[in-house]
Amino acid sequence: RWLLALALHETEGYEEFLHKSVIIRVSIGFLVLGIVTMMGINWYTWQEQQVNEERKVDAEKLAREAELFKLRQQLQPHFLFNSLNSINALIGLRPEEARKMVQQLSDFLRGTIKKEETQWVNLVEEIQYLQLYLDIEKVRFGHRLATVIDIEESTKQLKLPALLLQPIVENAIKFGLYDTTGETVIRLSTFQQDGELMIRVSNPYDPETSSPKQGTGFGLKSVQRRLYLLFARHDLLSIDAKEDTFTITVKIPQVPGI
Repeated sequence: RWLLALALHETEGYEEFLHKSVIIRVSIGFLVLGIVTMMGINWYTWQEQQVNEERKVDAEKLAREAELFKLRQQLQPHFLFNSLNSINALIGLRPEEARKMVQQLSDFLRGTIKKEETQWVNLVEEIQYLQLYLDIEKVRFGHRLATVIDIEESTKQLKLPALLLQPIVENAIKFGLYDTTGETVIRLSTFQQDGELMIRVSNPYDPETSSPKQGTGFGLKSVQRRLYLLFARHDLLSIDAKEDTFTITVKIPQVPGI
């Protein structure tokens, strides 16, 4: 209509409309400008929040990895000290066994270095590494130490954090052998439950002379902390003492893509 009027040079009404609507049009212009400005500010704020969130996630990841590395490193000197003491004791009495233990210790430590490069391993690999540790301990303790390992077929390819089992079994040997006389049998079994890898380690103990709380030493605390850092759960390690058997059960959730 206004275009038609403009074409016919009848612009008086149109000019009057423009004059009367100046305030409205200016208000609409400021409103549009404000909306665009707010959208720009919100977009830049969102971008900044995304960058800050990424930095926070990266920092937390680095902190977790550093703590996990520290936990692994803290376990090695303790075991190495005990092994070297045992080798020293064997050199004079049983030099052949001392040489064998040096070779086993070398294989064990070499495996430790390689395993730290890989965060996750399957159960078969972890048991092979654990066997190196058990071979060393059997030289140390001789006929007093026996182990029974029962691996369910369905669990062999399930994943778990590398070097997780050694401190658990070390705890079982420590409190099983030091608190009893005669042969000590350490049992390790695995099964699958609700899609999780279940690992059970048990050792005998004397309830009259030993408190189950003794079994929650640095080794188990480090395992608990490591599991929490990896899965953010506190329910993955449980301890049970019944009659003369001390049992540790570990649940390992299976992470897709690992």
